[in-house]
Amino acid sequence: MTEALNIQGACDPRFDAVREAFAANFTEAPEGLNEQAARFSLLIEGETVVDLWAGHADTARTTAFTAETLTPVFSTGKAVMALLIATAVEAGRLDYEQTVASLWPEFGAAGKAEITVAQLMSHQSGLPGFSDAVDPAIWFDASMVVSRLAAQAPMWAPGTASGYHPITVGYLANEVFRRATGRTMGQALREDFPELDLWIGLPESEHGRVAQMRKPTAAPSLGPIDPIKQAAFLDRGSAPGGRGSAEWRKMEIPSANLHGTALGLARLLGVVANDGLLEGRTVLSADTLEQLTRERIHGPDKVLPYAISWAAGLMRNDGLEVFGPGPSMGHYGWGGSMAMADPSRRLSAAYVMTRQSPHLIGDPRAVRLLNAVYAAV
Repeated sequence: MTEALNIQGACDPRFDAVREAFAANFTEAPEGLNEQAARFSLLIEGETVVDLWAGHADTARTTAFTAETLTPVFSTGKAVMALLIATAVEAGRLDYEQTVASLWPEFGAAGKAEITVAQLMSHQSGLPGFSDAVDPAIWFDASMVVSRLAAQAPMWAPGTASGYHPITVGYLANEVFRRATGRTMGQALREDFPELDLWIGLPESEHGRVAQMRKPTAAPSLGPIDPIKQAAFLDRGSAPGGRGSAEWRKMEIPSANLHGTALGLARLLGVVANDGLLEGRTVLSADTLEQLTRERIHGPDKVLPYAISWAAGLMRNDGLEVFGPGPSMGHYGWGGSMAMADPSRRLSAAYVMTRQSPHLIGDPRAVRLLNAVYAAV
């Protein structure tokens, strides 16, 4: 027998339609209530106006999904990665226009000497995967990954087009960040934003809080397959494997394995929504924020089947319309998670869930919630 939906959390009455949309994501899903959990958080001017969750954290449905439950958000973590790079720029340790090779000389090999940090962050470096076959276990050795990528020739002329880097961009950005600041992104996230329940590299002590995911029932559509898409998504070694989920959680993969809460994501994206402020603390100046969020390239992506406007690590809503109708930006993750910010309305939001869908971006559940938000503001 299907159990009743028990929605927890808080919702400002003016966003009752958001609560209804949240419920509809469960009740109208083909798998019904028993096969999923989710959380949606919305902040306006840094204040939490919606924070709702429901479902079970485990597939056996013995453990409730709570405010303390952590969810793997996969590529939604790239929004956090982008913010961390921006903090290094703000601190004067990094410049978007400097070449990656100026910090990391080995990266300049094989025609990559002129690639800038901004181009790297906007998926223009031509390294969406490995050119040659690799064992999936390579991803558990970060030094080996960055060494291989530094020596590799780009798969297209850097700076001429974007081609989404599903996993490699996290290793590359983390290496740039480490060389610029002396810390990894995982260390910086915990030290600089301890109030947010967000983790890049999850210690074993926190593994018991992680929700179990339910994989998509179908593969995502990438459009016609070519060697670039093959390397990015489809080769056997295109994603980590062979070590088990516990080892994967402990690794620092900023592009793919962030664990956190919807509220933590929405609070951090509030930096973009609120002139660089995080609940009264200045994180980014107006100049750094402008550099982070402005368009770096716009056109057909060589990996994802969309024309995308890329900022320095964030997807801009221009042309996609997957973050509501506003001039917003953010990132989606494999299976449907999402974090976004709209500076014009000073709002930020995030959605996490355990039932994954095959949508690469614009998961209908997240879109439904954002449409309800914009109808109310």
